[in-house]
Amino acid sequence: MEIIFEKLSTFNQKVRSIELNEYIQSSKQLYKNFLQRVRNIGHVEKMNYYERRKLGIFNQLNFFQLLTGILVPFLGVFHNDQLPVSAWLLACLPATISVSALIFNYQKKHHAALLCYFILYPFFTGFVYLQGINAGIELNFILYGVLAVFFLQDMGYMLFAVALSMINYFVLAVMLSYFRYDVRHENKMLFFLNHLLSLAFIFYGLYLIKKENASYQFRLVLKQKMLQKKNSEINNQKEVIAEKARLLEIRTNELAELNSVKTKLFSVISHDLRSPMYALRNLFRNMHQKNVPASEVKMVVPEVLMDLNYTIGLMENLLQWSKSQMQSTACKPEELNISKMIDDTLQLMRLQAEAKQIYIENKNNCPVYVFADKDMVSLVLRNLLSNAIKFTPQQGYVEVGVNELSSFVEVYVQDSGVGISKDAIQKINETSFYTTKGTSSESGTGLGLMLCKEFLNKNGGQMHIESEPGKGSVFSFTLPRLECESE
Repeated sequence: MEIIFEKLSTFNQKVRSIELNEYIQSSKQLYKNFLQRVRNIGHVEKMNYYERRKLGIFNQLNFFQLLTGILVPFLGVFHNDQLPVSAWLLACLPATISVSALIFNYQKKHHAALLCYFILYPFFTGFVYLQGINAGIELNFILYGVLAVFFLQDMGYMLFAVALSMINYFVLAVMLSYFRYDVRHENKMLFFLNHLLSLAFIFYGLYLIKKENASYQFRLVLKQKMLQKKNSEINNQKEVIAEKARLLEIRTNELAELNSVKTKLFSVISHDLRSPMYALRNLFRNMHQKNVPASEVKMVVPEVLMDLNYTIGLMENLLQWSKSQMQSTACKPEELNISKMIDDTLQLMRLQAEAKQIYIENKNNCPVYVFADKDMVSLVLRNLLSNAIKFTPQQGYVEVGVNELSSFVEVYVQDSGVGISKDAIQKINETSFYTTKGTSSESGTGLGLMLCKEFLNKNGGQMHIESEPGKGSVFSFTLPRLECESE
């Protein structure tokens, strides 16, 4: 039984302890909620964070000053028989200012509440002393001066409130020496209590001010960091926008240049395609209508054939260029015997060279292997050889060769033609639209060299031009090399 009673006793103690803790926590929460309501008196939505915090401190100080200003004199009435009740009631007058300040704040008259506090509080406190009562609250004048510096933003009001408090303190606490009722002699405990309360309010006010300033500075630092972060994001966005604007400008210039090339190109094509078609039509019409002898037809055929060969090359270049502009031409590199490709291309160019009695010499005899796209390299060879023949006069000379280097192969086409000026070379290197007539008035579009440069770039190669007017030209290009496997 004793064990049961001990366990019951222990259980009851735990229950009471839990209930006490719950009661304390509940009381704390009620106190916090009530104090927060006091701090929120007179809050307006348009107030910023700093103004709301200052108003909360002002309300909190007024509330506690109201309590002490009423409670201390009220206790003195019942514990001191030497001071009349009227003296204690008179000592309660300053506390009425706190009531007025809270009422003004409740009515959203915040400026009136501040003026009421910092003007009437020193006045009513001084009035108590002038009535011959030394209540031991002269340190409150210092409190009013300290709080005025923090709460009053207008410099004139602040200086007036501080001066009023300091003058009252000096005159009433220092110069005035006779009092009918002196709490210091009548009730020393109350006198010390009033001084302690005054000091407590001074330090409490300074503590709240310091806490508020620290909180405000922390929020400022936090806002500054957020602003810096936003500024950094904005700068990054500006950089992205600037980069996009730069790319857009480059793209716009490229499109403008491409559009200009297209305009010039098709203006030439529209003319160059008609000429061989008209020549071929006239030939067949004369053969049909006028019964032209075979000898005359044979004399005209080479010229028509030359025009048709040019037209075929033009159509092929135009087709490749169209594919390239539509980005449908994918580079498919493979192992190629560049020597064999040169031989095949020379066979295609044979008739064109024979028509101008141009001698073409192939300086390369052994197989040389590269890694590139077959169709693209074939087009480059055809265009360079065709141009060499085109710009070389009758009975001229064209040389084709291959130089094997460590990591790439160089193919060159050298002619004894009219040569190219520096300005023309610069236009070709800049991928500008450039064309001119050949030595036998052969037409051109400038499209072939543009395709050569583009296709060589896709295959990891480059084109180089060496030329002087009247001394011929050397067109060379490079391609990645593959070592020839030993048989």
